Amino acid sequence: MKTLVICSGGLDSVSLAHSVAAEHELAGLLSFDYGQRHRKELGYAALCAERLNTMHQIINIPEIGRGLSGSALTDNVDVPDGHYAEDTMKITVVPNRNAIMLAIAFGLATAHKAKAVAMAVHGGDHFIYPDCRPAFIEAFQMMQDRALEGYAEIRLYTPYVNLTKGDIVLDGARHGTPFAETWSCYKGGERHCGRCGTCVERREAFHLAGHADPTDYEDPVFWLEALRRRSA
Repeated sequence: MKTLVICSGGLDSVSLAHSVAAEHELAGLLSFDYGQRHRKELGYAALCAERLNTMHQIINIPEIGRGLSGSALTDNVDVPDGHYAEDTMKITVVPNRNAIMLAIAFGLATAHKAKAVAMAVHGGDHFIYPDCRPAFIEAFQMMQDRALEGYAEIRLYTPYVNLTKGDIVLDGARHGTPFAETWSCYKGGERHCGRCGTCVERREAFHLAGHADPTDYEDPVFWLEALRRRSA
């Protein structure tokens, strides 16, 4: 299955790229610069493409990103500390982001004669991101089937949609993903902060998978406090 992978440079999408490269035909990696504050991850997407010897295209849509205001990922709003599933993390929602990216990706996949577009949404995203849930994936596939009817048949490939991030670590390890060459932190500093939702979830995922975490965190123990706070 010739597959175009949407790759942000994060742990999930890089693991998916390695999985697709091993199990399918990798058509290339597609990244988006929508004006996000943590553009640093795009460099890791480029490294992944180089490693897998495949095409990497960055779609520049910062004007769209500027219009999607109110998110800690695009505006001058503090990124909260804590577990990914806490209500405070809703400030990281970028409205309709996945729908916008996928619509572009499906058009490019059609032009490149690909048979699938892969996206690394997973079960941990379901708490706060409506465009990462199974219902959205099913609805988007139905919409694209109508949009391309009689012209192309493109599958939305989301193998992680009902898996945990710990499961993704295991899958990534199985396919040789170099986790140290991925970027998750929403704060985009020199090192992973260890305190934002994605850092906490990343650290927890390695723990649950029983796999050594190679990430260099500014605060390597905060995730335990975040887990205790969420459990309480």
